[in-house]
Amino acid sequence: MDNNILVVEDDSDINGLLCNILKKEGHAVRSAYSGTEAKMCIEQYDYDLIILDLMLPGVTGEELIEEIRKIKVMPIIVISAKTGQEDKINVLKLGADDFINKPFDIKEVIARVEAQLRRYKEFSQSKSKDNKLKYKNIILDSESRRVFINKEEIALTVREFSILQLLISNPNKVFTRENLFETVWENEFLGDDNTVNVHISNLRSKLSKADRGSYYIKTVWGIGFKLKE
Repeated sequence: MDNNILVVEDDSDINGLLCNILKKEGHAVRSAYSGTEAKMCIEQYDYDLIILDLMLPGVTGEELIEEIRKIKVMPIIVISAKTGQEDKINVLKLGADDFINKPFDIKEVIARVEAQLRRYKEFSQSKSKDNKLKYKNIILDSESRRVFINKEEIALTVREFSILQLLISNPNKVFTRENLFETVWENEFLGDDNTVNVHISNLRSKLSKADRGSYYIKTVWGIGFKLKE
């Protein structure tokens, strides 16, 4: 599979377990046991995916997500014993792409990893002849997975990029939360609006910050979201 994965977990038993199951699936895996060590690894090497605990010595998981999102766009899956709704919403807002509760099911971890890698690789390896989508002041490059507003690049997570690409590719379509979730997350929608709402809110905030005075994503009350004409 040729995927490089970083496992950031201070519990050596859990770290070892995650590494072993990922290696059995054919991935190249590196361990980090603190946020500080993980930060060093991320600065020195490129990874296709990061599995991250939140309660870490040194730099916390939340701080690490913020640091990663300044320079990298690869998927981040949080695996944590912090199972409160606010904790989940917070890490999604910071830029994580998925959240798995501890104790975790091994098969679920593998499935989530494969789903994230599949989507990341699809965008990274896109060879579309017309790989640049334009809308108002936005230029979205599907091949390089970069987004520019007024020629200034903005950093988006994998999910945010996928949502924006979907909206720009279908400028007149209204997407329900279920549409967005099942297309972007590639999972069955179970009625939890929070995940989609958080990512839309985060995306809106980044677009607004980069292009003040412009409004790109319209809420169609009772239905969902679309691009604003």
